[in-house]
Amino acid sequence: MARHAQSRARTRLSRRSKAVSGLALSTLVGTALWAWPASGDDHDIRTDAKSTTSATASGPDTPRTPAVAPKSAPNAARGPVTDRPIPGLSDEVRNRIPADSRQVLVVTGEDMDSFESRVVLYTREEDSDDWEPGPTWSAHNAAHGWTDDHHYGDLRSPIGIYSLTDAGGRLPAPDGTKLPYDHNKSFVADGTGVEGEPLAGAFDYVIAINYNREAGSSPLDPRRPWGDAKGGGVWLHVDHDGPTQGCVSLKPKVMRQLLRTLDPDLHPVVVMGPADY
Repeated sequence: MARHAQSRARTRLSRRSKAVSGLALSTLVGTALWAWPASGDDHDIRTDAKSTTSATASGPDTPRTPAVAPKSAPNAARGPVTDRPIPGLSDEVRNRIPADSRQVLVVTGEDMDSFESRVVLYTREEDSDDWEPGPTWSAHNAAHGWTDDHHYGDLRSPIGIYSLTDAGGRLPAPDGTKLPYDHNKSFVADGTGVEGEPLAGAFDYVIAINYNREAGSSPLDPRRPWGDAKGGGVWLHVDHDGPTQGCVSLKPKVMRQLLRTLDPDLHPVVVMGPADY
């Protein structure tokens, strides 16, 4: 999960000084840092996800499509080579978007070390290669930015292309939710974030990013196919006005909109990384 440290409501530090202070704090407190609840590697959920009650809000059963991960990730699945122009993406990245995907959520960080990003949902009609952009939303990613070799506790978000198949949250699914949705009281974030901001409500709505997880299961499922060292529990979730430990966070109304829009039949994926990815 993304555990976060020191309040941004007061004097705003530069992004570089924030990253340095976060690193210094993790050095001082050592493993105690990972006892904080947040967003990114492990969410300190005490309930076994496999024993919880899940409900599909609407749409078919969860498709078990593998994540399309960075080249450096183990067991990375590859999409077919295609030519689908989406602004700001390199040819290599565009060619790794699965051919059957008609919804692509593009998360673009300001730079490799920034925790601020923007998000655009692109959609296309069947039998068309023309991607139509939706609105642009502001978001937060991990406190230290991005990495193409994510490991547990590095405070960086994993670069790559990942399928989006499962959702859940502490609150009921918004009307019209299409992804299978696990309404579960175990989606709770306690404590404060990297900048001292409260985390309450951060997991009211979550969409699992299929980085090192079992697609077709609750976001609470603790299984890590690539091993625990590669981290996990990387979600889209409600923004708490600060950086995360690995997740991408958006405002509550945006999360509700995404839950109503993302459709398993359209094989949604997220493309995430810094601006030069």
